[in-house]
Amino acid sequence: MLRPSLAKMLKTLPAMNRPVSFATASKSPRKGGDISDSFVSLSGAKAPTLPDRFRLLKCDLVRGREKEIADSWSRLLKQLKIENKLIAENGSGVIPQIEFSQLERGCGSLKKEIQKRGVVVVRGVIPEKEARAYKEEIEEYIRRNPQTTGFPSHDPQVYELYWSGPQLKARSHPSLLKVQHQLMSGLWHTSPRAQISLSNPLTYADRLRIRQPGDTTFALGPHTDGGSVERWEKEGYGKGGVYDKIFEGDWENYDAWDASSRVDAVNNLYDGLGACSMFRMWQGWLSMSKSGPFEGTLLVNPLIQLATVYLLLRPFFRPKNENRGPEFLEEGNWSFTDLSEMTSELQGASTDHRQELSDELHPHLNLEQTMVHIPQIEPGDFVAWHCDTIHAVDKLHIGTSDSSVLYIPVCPVTDINSEYLARQRASFREGKPAPDFPNGEGETGHIGRPSEDMLREWTNGTGRQALGLEPLEVREAALPGEREVVARANEMLGF
Repeated sequence: MLRPSLAKMLKTLPAMNRPVSFATASKSPRKGGDISDSFVSLSGAKAPTLPDRFRLLKCDLVRGREKEIADSWSRLLKQLKIENKLIAENGSGVIPQIEFSQLERGCGSLKKEIQKRGVVVVRGVIPEKEARAYKEEIEEYIRRNPQTTGFPSHDPQVYELYWSGPQLKARSHPSLLKVQHQLMSGLWHTSPRAQISLSNPLTYADRLRIRQPGDTTFALGPHTDGGSVERWEKEGYGKGGVYDKIFEGDWENYDAWDASSRVDAVNNLYDGLGACSMFRMWQGWLSMSKSGPFEGTLLVNPLIQLATVYLLLRPFFRPKNENRGPEFLEEGNWSFTDLSEMTSELQGASTDHRQELSDELHPHLNLEQTMVHIPQIEPGDFVAWHCDTIHAVDKLHIGTSDSSVLYIPVCPVTDINSEYLARQRASFREGKPAPDFPNGEGETGHIGRPSEDMLREWTNGTGRQALGLEPLEVREAALPGEREVVARANEMLGF
């Protein structure tokens, strides 16, 4: 709960700087825009100064634990130096890769490495020929509907499309749903009473990318999805205690794969264009083309625990000497900020945009060296990264062919996710953009947009459940919390 003085202060703040309830945030129509509006670096907006309540919030987070947190920072910097060196030396070689046929049997010996890196490439999820055909079908859909919008507007590389045939087919593909199930149940864990199901993947309708050779416009720098300032807020991730261990100075015992702590967390307090209402355990995309490093593809920081800890603790430390010489990163040059000198700054965070990172703001992450490319990708491969993973996109596509993907995250059943799925289903039936995305007519008038009857014909029972078109089933060995949350999901979906 907020302290009374802080709660009183919130009532006097402008609405844009004040958290709104989930119900309000999730049901308000989004204003128009495109993917660039999600990022300060792409939108041309000026990084805002956060209001003073964030200074108070920061003080509350660390008060009485200053020494423990300062000591933990020292341990963190030592470990980062070791791990960053290994990543810089091995590059893309540190990214775990697994065949779809092997993943079906479990992650096996790769489990610990995937959990350390927070990213995995799953090979051959969908047959190559089928995945290539997805892109051709999408290009024909766009040709028949020249009103389709995207970023940049004069030469789109990322399209504001959510309901094309290939997107719907891929999201409900039996093989992809099997991958999603394994990525949830095989790598995350939960408690018996936690209100979450790791067995029933739900679909989240996202955009698609067809990036052409030579493009420099879709140059997303290092960032994280799933909220921004919410990571520090008591009414955001604090509701589930997701990062409590970090703010206690005990980051070694922070478990990035504990799903139970994230059930109640809210990662969308401000309804910004970059916000996501659903809990996406994994971000992901399915490739429709062949691509490799520097060919318009993804880069990740493959160090999920340490990078997350650094992001969260960085606002509490500052350099004694700001001269960026050889001694700048040394542990002795950094000190904990006294509560009397604390500021509202949360480096790279904003209420209106996604969390962005840079060497300027987050120097110890050594992002120039530790942001590594995803290995060579073939059509039908699926790439997934933990919801807190820092990721980016090639600044320049120097390849000779397009780099094309369908964005498809991995989402479990929770109350928040089920409520969103019901609204997303309504958007699909109308052809409007999915609820988290810029509002407008979307594909309401698009020629060739699939009907619900067509979608039902394409999918099996598991696919229709994931789309919210049939009741979710509960496995015999389901935990009590899983049974309860699935039952409520079916009620929310009208079954």
